[in-house]
Parts: sequence; structure tokens; C-alpha cells
Amino acid sequence: MAEDFGFEEMQRMQVKLQEKYKDKWKPLTPENGRNQLLWLMIELGEVADIIKKEGDKKIVENESVRRHFIEEMADVMMYYNDVMLCYNISIDEFKEIYREKHKRNMERW
Repeated sequence: MAEDFGFEEMQRMQVKLQEKYKDKWKPLTPENGRNQLLWLMIELGEVADIIKKEGDKKIVENESVRRHFIEEMADVMMYYNDVMLCYNISIDEFKEIYREKHKRNMERW
């Protein structure tokens, strides 16, 4: 059985990464959140580009294409977590609002 891998671990990893490169990168502050969000969007574009150029079937069946796709998805999640950290969004706060949103969506139609 695979071990759980969630936002808490991802955020701990991002904090360590940011700490390591604190002399090279801008800090994760609300003032820099916009830039992190733009980088997130760029990474999403790279994910879409793989889908467009390689196609769905290759992402599922071709090991190197799949690995590249997942790597770009990991970049998306890294920047997503950076945005959360920039705006000091806690895991508990996110979880609560995510669950509320899910409930509303489940009751929508």
C-alpha cells in the first residue's frame, strides 16, 4: 500500500526548497504571490502543451511521455503550494473550504 502524500508534506518540501534558495529567490510573501501564480499558469501551459503535442494515449502508454507529463504536473503542484504559502493559507483552512465547496458541488444538480 502506498503511503499518503498530501499538501502537508508538499508544503514542508516547498518550505525547505525556498529556504535553500532564499538568497536567489524572492520570499513567499503576499507581494510575490502574483508572480508565483503566473509561474503556476505557465506550468499549466506546459502540461497542456504535452497533451496537445503527444496526445492522451501516449501520456497513458508511453513511459517517457508519461514521466514528462507527471514532472510538469509536479511543477504545477509546487507553484500551487507556493501560492498557498505566499498567502499564508493553512492546510486546515484549505481543507475546510475545499470540503464546503465539494458539498455545494455535490448538491448542485
